[in-house]
Amino acid sequence: QVQLVESGGGLVQAGGSLTLSCAASGSIFSINAMGWHRQGPGKQRELVAIITKGGSTSYADSVKGRFTISWNNAKNTVVLQMISLKPEDTAVYYCKARAGLDYWGQGTQVTVSS
Repeated sequence: QVQLVESGGGLVQAGGSLTLSCAASGSIFSINAMGWHRQGPGKQRELVAIITKGGSTSYADSVKGRFTISWNNAKNTVVLQMISLKPEDTAVYYCKARAGLDYWGQGTQVTVSS
């Protein structure tokens, strides 16, 4: 079992920045990748960024160059740094850990005002 707790969401103006954190606990040794997904109003949940235990990263085209995902092994935390935020980035952001099964956090709201 893996437990995930997200933090760092909030309200920001367009062009601003936010940093989301996801702290993992439990069977963290079994995690081989972690990522962030988001679900905007009336939209399906989509992948935003993913990072493997080896450090490989992948991003959705819509966030490339603006979002950066990183993994702090010592703190068992994955961070998503977001800059140049746009209103279309407004969504609930979910952390996911892949450890055989997929585990999800409870989500954190990000709202970008125009």
